[in-house]
Amino acid sequence: MAERLESAGLTFRQDYFGDPAGWAALVCLLKDIFGIDIGPLQQLGGPDPTSMPFGWFDAEGELAANISAFALPFVLNGRIVHAAGLQSGAVRPPWRGRGLYRDVTVKALDWCEKQGFEAVILYTDKPSLYEPYGFHAIPVHRYEGAAPAPSSSAAPARPLLPTNADDLALMQSLLKGRSPVSTSLAVTVNAAMFLINTRLDPDIRISFLEDKPAVIAWKIDEAGRFSLLDVVAAEMPPLAAILGGLEIAPASVKVLFRPDKLGWEGVPQSLESGTRLMMRGLGDAAPDFPAMLSPMAEF
Repeated sequence: MAERLESAGLTFRQDYFGDPAGWAALVCLLKDIFGIDIGPLQQLGGPDPTSMPFGWFDAEGELAANISAFALPFVLNGRIVHAAGLQSGAVRPPWRGRGLYRDVTVKALDWCEKQGFEAVILYTDKPSLYEPYGFHAIPVHRYEGAAPAPSSSAAPARPLLPTNADDLALMQSLLKGRSPVSTSLAVTVNAAMFLINTRLDPDIRISFLEDKPAVIAWKIDEAGRFSLLDVVAAEMPPLAAILGGLEIAPASVKVLFRPDKLGWEGVPQSLESGTRLMMRGLGDAAPDFPAMLSPMAEF
């Protein structure tokens, strides 16, 4: 297959994020195909240092097809899984139907096996595309319920701006020493994804609870419904302390991970959306309790 693709005017490359032209080609590909701009990631600390991209480039240096693998250890049912993630999978329309995506996917999965990863996870809106490679969908659930009374003893939080150098340094420091938000399903490291997601979704608010210390990623809508997306801290603060620090008393709460460390119990709700979380490896393993990965870890 490689020979046939080379003869079609394409060149295969691997590990090109250190090349400014290679990185720019990926930024352009994702912007053209998905309308997503990951360019600001360079100002937020750069791509994940464990990233390994696989792609086919045309003679002008344009990226025709790409998929990237990276280390993504996560907690599943109380134990840390040595896992990889796949992201940034795309093929430009003129090059589709030529086996390019299968080629880079097989190369990425072979690399993951050689690195000794025991599982590989990804997000997709086309689960049938990955089932032939041994991936299966993991059911995901968020939690909803009444808000607890905000803690009156919590110190007021302050907003953080990733575009501010001091705020960015603070977030990067806490992301390095974070603990998983749940014992059921949670990433242990996700600095690059957390930071770029703060730029991709303008509705996400980032606040700092200095007395914890903890970084809170959250949303609140016009009806006063609070959504907790992620908590970056060495020790998880209770939900009541989070609400007290944010100085809000919401009408309701939605937590987008299992809240077993928050001192609050909500009702699990199946998250029906077009994007599915899929895993390869570990047999038919799935969370023992309803759970989901924080949206700040989506890739």
